Amino acid sequence: MADDIAPVPHDRAALTVSIVVPDAVAAIAFYVAVFDAVEDFRLVEPSGKVGHAELLIGGTRLMVSDPYPEHGAPVPKGGPPSMRLHLYVPDVDATMERAIAAGGVLRQPVQDQFYGDRSGTVSDIAGHAWNIASRREHVSPEEMQRRWDAMMQAPEQAPQL
Repeated sequence: MADDIAPVPHDRAALTVSIVVPDAVAAIAFYVAVFDAVEDFRLVEPSGKVGHAELLIGGTRLMVSDPYPEHGAPVPKGGPPSMRLHLYVPDVDATMERAIAAGGVLRQPVQDQFYGDRSGTVSDIAGHAWNIASRREHVSPEEMQRRWDAMMQAPEQAPQL
């Protein structure tokens, strides 16, 4: 009965990231190997093209597909990413090492951040930027602002965000 259908499915978040990659099969293998992703399901054309796949990474759903320009999912251009995916993991250093070993490209080395995380950024094999982090310290918004202000007084020491 239609009245029993929730507009936001109970097993989904209201906002879910969906990315287009040049080779979904390879990207899914990367996410499984590096981020311990669990594949929920995959829709595959007879040609092998992935129309839609859903992975769970740390309890968060990630949708992945090969390009479908005719359906608004164009081929990624290969330029600088306009967004980053932020992923908290138990051990940022080990995860970053796995990402690079699996073909990821280091964009920003792992380091302690003013906001309490230890983090770094890597591009996956499809060029998407992943900011990988582990929380190391609880920092209040006021303390974060104080640290930010101090950092901006010495711009040469400021992190590239």
